[in-house]
Amino acid sequence: MKECISVFDMLKIGVGPSSSHTLGPWRAAERFLAELRDENLLHKINRVKVDLYGSLSLTGKGHATDLAVMLGLSGQDPEYIPVENIAGIIKIIEDKNEIRLANEFTIPFYFLQDIAFNKEFLPFHANGLTFTAYLADEKEYSSTFYSIGGGFVVKEERENAKKNLEIECSFPFPIDKAAELLTYCKTENKKISEIVYQNEKSMRSEEVIHHELMRIWSTMLECMYIGCHSEGILPGGLNVRRRAFDMHQNLIGLSNYDSPQSWLEQIRLTEVKFRQILKWVSCFALAVNEVNAALGRIVTAPTNGSAGVIPAVLMYYLVIENHQAGEKEIKQFLLVAGEIGSIFKKGSTISAAMGGCQAEIGVSSSMAAAALCELMGGTPEQVLMAAEIAMEHHLGLTCDPIGGLVQIPCIERNTMGAIKAINAAELALETDPKNAKVPLDKVVDTMWQTAKDMNNKYKETSEGGLAIAVNLADC
Repeated sequence: MKECISVFDMLKIGVGPSSSHTLGPWRAAERFLAELRDENLLHKINRVKVDLYGSLSLTGKGHATDLAVMLGLSGQDPEYIPVENIAGIIKIIEDKNEIRLANEFTIPFYFLQDIAFNKEFLPFHANGLTFTAYLADEKEYSSTFYSIGGGFVVKEERENAKKNLEIECSFPFPIDKAAELLTYCKTENKKISEIVYQNEKSMRSEEVIHHELMRIWSTMLECMYIGCHSEGILPGGLNVRRRAFDMHQNLIGLSNYDSPQSWLEQIRLTEVKFRQILKWVSCFALAVNEVNAALGRIVTAPTNGSAGVIPAVLMYYLVIENHQAGEKEIKQFLLVAGEIGSIFKKGSTISAAMGGCQAEIGVSSSMAAAALCELMGGTPEQVLMAAEIAMEHHLGLTCDPIGGLVQIPCIERNTMGAIKAINAAELALETDPKNAKVPLDKVVDTMWQTAKDMNNKYKETSEGGLAIAVNLADC
C-alpha cells in the first residue's frame, strides 16, 4: 500500500522562518484546537500549556517556534494572515498576558511560563510538542504532535505509518520509488509531469490544479520581488545585513517596472554573461530566504529553510533560458519538483532535525534539478538522473544554524543548492542514461542511512559545527 502525497503537500504557502519549527508547530496548534472542538471542550478551558521537546526546544527561539504556537492557538492561518499583523498580535499576548483562544475565548496566557522548552527528545521524532488544556472542572486534555519537516504534522500513533497506512492511495499511478515512476512513464509514454498531473486530477479539478499551482508561483515571485527590494538588518540578533537588495541594484540598474511580472520582463532584457547569471540565480535565492528569515510569506519547497532553491531555478529558466515560457512551463516545473520531493519524503526525510541539511537543501536542489531538466527537454531517465546528481553532492550536509536562526549558513546554502541544481540538470542532459551508475532510489536510501548515522549535534540542534564555533557575541 502506497502513500499519496500531492504536489500541494510538498509546496505549501506559509510564514517563515522554518517549516518544521514554525509552520509545523503552528499547524499543530490548529489541530489541537480542532481536537478540543471535537471533544466539546474549547469553551471549558481556562489555561493552555505547551511543551516543546528536542530540536524544537534547542533551536525554537531562533526559529520563532514560540511565536508560531501562540499564533496557532490564536486561530490565525499562516497561509493568509497579513504578515504585517504578526508583531502586533504577539505584542498584545505578551503585554496583556492573555490569549484569544481560537480567536473566540480569552484566557490567561503567560508565554514565559506556558511555553516550556524541554531539551530531552521524545522517542518518535526530534521535533515533538505536547499541548495541555486545563479545564474548569480541574480535568486536563493533552495531545502530542510531531513536526516531521516541510510543515507536515503527525500524531504519535502514526509511527508505523509506512507499514500500516490508514488510507489506501487513490492515485491512478501510486508511487513510492523513482523506479516505479519511470515504469509508468515508459508504459504510458508520458513525461514525469504528465504522470503527476494525472495523479493530481484524481483529487482535484483541472481548474483547481491550475489556480493553486499559479498561486504557488505567484507567492514565489512576489517573495523574490519583496526580497530584492528590501534592505536593512534581519531580526534575531546576528545583525545579518540583507544582500539581495544591493546585488539586485547592481544587476538591474535603473530599469523601469511597477509589479513582479513587469520586473520579470525587465530582467529578461539584462546582460546574460556567465557571471551575471550566477549573480541573478544567487540574488533570487538570497531574496527568498531573507524574506523567510524575517517571518515573511514563502512557499515551503520542500521546507522553509530551503525555500529559495526552486524559485531561483524556475526564475532562471524564465528569465535566462526561455523568454517565451509561461504558465504551461511553470506548472510543468512545479509538478515534477513536487513529485521528486515526495519520493525523498517517503524514502528518507525532509526534516533537518532528522537528517541534517541534506534533507532540506539537498532535497530542494534535487527537486529543482529534475524539474529544470524536463523543461530543457530531458527524458524521464535524464530527469531522474538530474535529481540523483544533485542529491549525491549534498550527502552528509549538516545543519548547524548559528544562534538557532535560519540565517547562517542557511541563506547562502540556498544559492549553492540552486547553482548545483542547474549544473546537475546540464550534466544529466549531456549523459546517456544507459551509462548511469547510481539510480535515484539508491541515493534516497543512502541519504536515509547517512541521516541515521549522523551525530545529533549536526541535526538542527545548534550543538555542533558553526553553531558553537561562532556565537552571537562574535556577531
